[in-house]
Order: sequence, then C-alpha cells, then structure tokens
Amino acid sequence: MRLRGKPDLSGGDAGWTGMATIAADIEAAVLAWPGVSVGPHRFGGREFRVRHHEIGHLHSSHLADLPFPRRMREELVAAGRAERHHVLPETGWVSKYIRSADDVPDVIALFRLNYDRLMAAAPGSGDDEAGA
Repeated sequence: MRLRGKPDLSGGDAGWTGMATIAADIEAAVLAWPGVSVGPHRFGGREFRVRHHEIGHLHSSHLADLPFPRRMREELVAAGRAERHHVLPETGWVSKYIRSADDVPDVIALFRLNYDRLMAAAPGSGDDEAGA
C-alpha cells in the first residue's frame, strides 16, 4: 500500500513507516559503539555524543548534521559524501540528506568517521572543533 503523497520507502506494504525505521536503524548502529549516548537535540531531533562531544544529530529520518573540522568538511563535500550545513555553511558542519533506506550506510559511515576522530583526539587537542 502506498499512502497518497508520501513515498513508500519501506520496501514493502508498510507505506510511510519506512522512514521511521531509518532513524531507528541509524540510532541502533551508532548506540552500539562504546561510550555513545543519545538524547534530545536543542533544535529538535536526536543527538549522539561521545567523550562529552557531539558526534552529530538526526532530524527525524530526513537529515543528519555532523560537526567536523573545516578541512574534513571540505574533503567530505568535495567527495560528494555530504553537503555544507544547511544553516551554517561557513562552519565545519555538514548535512547529509536522507532520501531513502539506500542512504543509511552512508549516514552511518559519516557518524563512524566522526566517532573515530573524536575517540582518537587527545582531550583538549582542539581537533574536535567544527569551526576550526
């Protein structure tokens, strides 16, 4: 069944419920990594943190925003893995729009890239700032 005006992204008869599953799948994957916590984000959505730093956040099942150093942001954008942040394009933040379940592995890979970077950074090194 396809609900009028809304795409069926579930891969079956579930109608619009596939997008809710996307957020749950991403959250489950990110929470499986040691030290990760999740909570509400101040601008809506779900925020993931490790070592007292935000890894990134989800706005429902449609958009992921992640903070990277500007140098990494430039590399990610140039490679087509993400776009400049939809509100703060001059910072290190990136946005990754989630259009279907096919985007989930790419979104999880971005979260993992930032998780690994934050876990490897020495506390107080400054490498964890998205504006730098």
